[in-house]
Amino acid sequence: MKWLRYLLGEGLLYRLYRRRIIKEIEGLAKPQHVAMILDGNRRWAKLRALESSAHGHRAGADKIHEFLSWCEEQGVEVVTLYLLSSDNLDARDPSELDDLALIIENLADQLSRFSNWRVKHVGNREALPPHLQDTLSGATERTSRNSGLHINLAVGYGGREEITQAVARLVEQHKDSGGTLADLPESISVQAIAGHLYTQGQPDPDLVIRTSGEQRLSDFMLWQSAHSEFYFVEALGPDLREIDFLRALRDFGTRQRRYGH
Repeated sequence: MKWLRYLLGEGLLYRLYRRRIIKEIEGLAKPQHVAMILDGNRRWAKLRALESSAHGHRAGADKIHEFLSWCEEQGVEVVTLYLLSSDNLDARDPSELDDLALIIENLADQLSRFSNWRVKHVGNREALPPHLQDTLSGATERTSRNSGLHINLAVGYGGREEITQAVARLVEQHKDSGGTLADLPESISVQAIAGHLYTQGQPDPDLVIRTSGEQRLSDFMLWQSAHSEFYFVEALGPDLREIDFLRALRDFGTRQRRYGH
């Protein structure tokens, strides 16, 4: 009888509510680029008394496939997923990092073989284990000619580190082109720095979503999110539902974006 209660109760109500939200967002402005911090995987595993946080990370990775499909269905063109920060490379237990690296490898490989999606690694490649570097590079190369949903995998990523490296590359370029220290300040601008970020050539995220109820950026896309809208979801990462995402789109569509003004 459990399936019958689901069909007549939560299942039916969910479908009706989903249909209602989809109707409400018709005609509203939608984000071109969505950035996602899928947080709460470890807490999800702990609440279920699972033996390791790897179970939560795997559940979170499984949710990512669904999330990307939702984005594609709603016309989102670029999605950036925060999977592993540069801070976590130093702070996490080595065994957990090994599990997480394998989960990210499997995810990147699967995404690069699905549909016409284009996968790109954003982050400090050299800070990652060699096998993870190879998988991310392979996923990027394999999908470089694809024209579908563009997916940035932020792995070994830190916003402050990204900006620091961008400025360093800008200075090095200036030097290689024959510039001097005296005229260096003239070559530094918002546009010039943006042109050396991991996401160069991409639109900045219009909407940043974070799960688990936490309301902070955690060093994620500090430069790119200067004018982004933010939406925080109470659900833990693996528990994210499509209606949570649709609510975020509805909220985004009713906001008046000011771009710093």
